[in-house]
Amino acid sequence: MKKLGLVGGIGPESTVDYYKGLVEGFRARTGEDRYPLMVIDSLDLAEMYAYASKKQWEPFTARLVNSVEALAAAGAHFAAMAANTAHIVFDEVERLSPLPMVSIVDETCKFAKSRGCGSVVVFGTAFTMSSGLYTRAFERYGIHAFVPGEEEQKAIHGIIFPNLQAGIVLPEEKGRILEIADRLVSTRKADALVLGCTELPLIVKDGDLDCLVMDTTRIHVDAILDCILG
Repeated sequence: MKKLGLVGGIGPESTVDYYKGLVEGFRARTGEDRYPLMVIDSLDLAEMYAYASKKQWEPFTARLVNSVEALAAAGAHFAAMAANTAHIVFDEVERLSPLPMVSIVDETCKFAKSRGCGSVVVFGTAFTMSSGLYTRAFERYGIHAFVPGEEEQKAIHGIIFPNLQAGIVLPEEKGRILEIADRLVSTRKADALVLGCTELPLIVKDGDLDCLVMDTTRIHVDAILDCILG
């Protein structure tokens, strides 16, 4: 069994989801009364949000690299970052990382390809949606990826922060998210909605839309479990 190093805290709710998903998935896969080995370095969400909002990607990257280095020192065999936005700088973090890393973006693209998706709509933080992170990655897999326009990006971001980051789901905000999603999926004739923020599964569930809903947290957790058990 390999030991996971998880960069958490960005945000706290998704870190809890990762931990629970890894424990439950490990026990389901093995059928044993055991638990996966992992160490979590929980970062300060306020600090990381401030860097991202000011597009200060150098200190943002440095903080993530420092976290991975701490995880390596704690005995981790590989690392993963429990946040989509952090993957805006994944290539640089991976280049500087002392550990192999599992990317939520690459794993999501592989999953979409395996499900035969030709086009997808991507929701996430404004940082993630405006960065082109997913649109570029999906293009490499021959999949068209679309994001909402600027005003709808602001609306989605305003639901993620502060409420979803605190685990708060309001019915009116869920309705707004689904309204935007339903219209864009229909307009773009998309095969799936990608929940490109690890908090979005709190508000969008399977069956909410007439298309495949891709939970990037779940996809990432499954890929991490492959590495733990590999």
